[in-house]
Amino acid sequence: MLEFLKGKLIEKNPAYVVIENGGIGYLVNISLQTFSFIKEAEEAKLFTHLAFKIEATTPVGLVVYGFATATERQLFRLLVSVSGVGNSTALLMLSALSPDRIISAIQNGELAVLQSVKGIGSKTAQRIIIDLQDKIGKEKVSTEFLGIAHNTRKDEALIALTTLGFNKANSEKALTRLLQKNPELSVEQLIKEALRIL
Repeated sequence: MLEFLKGKLIEKNPAYVVIENGGIGYLVNISLQTFSFIKEAEEAKLFTHLAFKIEATTPVGLVVYGFATATERQLFRLLVSVSGVGNSTALLMLSALSPDRIISAIQNGELAVLQSVKGIGSKTAQRIIIDLQDKIGKEKVSTEFLGIAHNTRKDEALIALTTLGFNKANSEKALTRLLQKNPELSVEQLIKEALRIL
């Protein structure tokens, strides 16, 4: 329904932003991970997830969650698919732990890591691991797609390289290596350097 929002950042803090689009200000809940990407920006594009909020004291309303990358949103959606993990808990997890650390903990069955997040008890941590270990493999969510993959420059460079006809997996590996050596490379520099090694 609402795939992404792009516009001027009117207000921003580690918990939410107000993004103006078409004369309308949207309040968007974000993770610390996303905040770290946009804190210096004047404009942003956030991949969104809509949820219904139902409380006894307030009318039913829509809540918008925003993420710097589609990959972070994908992990958020996987987390909320687990029974007992709500939107707030999933957002808290993405704020307390880096996405690649969450993925690693799920893949390796590290209960203690998940339980280090406030509100995640042993039963919930077990459910997350049991429910998502297989899904993470099937959805191809891994540390290769997270961490450095959260770099939007990498995403843009990858689209350019695949459009040029290069193999996606090989292009991703090349971009990951380049960013590990020099995290400050621009999109243009990434593409140029990747073309030399592909």
